[in-house]
Amino acid sequence: MKNEQIFYLSSSQRDELLQELGNLLKDKVSLQQTLQQEQEQTTAANEELFLELLDLFDTLEFLLDYLTENPEPNAQFLKRLPKTIEVVKKKLLLILERREVKAIDFQENKPDFTLCRVVDCEINNEIEEDMITKIVRKGFSLGDKILRPVEVITSKKED
Repeated sequence: MKNEQIFYLSSSQRDELLQELGNLLKDKVSLQQTLQQEQEQTTAANEELFLELLDLFDTLEFLLDYLTENPEPNAQFLKRLPKTIEVVKKKLLLILERREVKAIDFQENKPDFTLCRVVDCEINNEIEEDMITKIVRKGFSLGDKILRPVEVITSKKED
């Protein structure tokens, strides 16, 4: 035989529980609506990003098609090529900046390890040891978060 317990609620307790249950159901519906709106906004933002990236893709595809069809491109094309690549680079940086991804503007001579990662050292007796001699790869941040640190080469004295 099961040991069953029976609980009795006063009418005020019952009313309180029903009120709380009603509030929880309203909150559930509200949260579902908010979630759906956020999903729609995320989808729209992703679509916008993809369209911007497809624009860059088209530019690169045009360049590659031209080079495939013209293995020995004319001098005018070669003269414009660096500028065209620079335009693609600027468009890409603009796409990133619209999403609050910013290039880290690092001009220091000494590495700041919150922003930099040393990837190599080179012998250079003319400057102080552990000074940045070259920035190998730009770093990027998203708000206060470092997405990718600036990659640098630092100086080292000859042994």
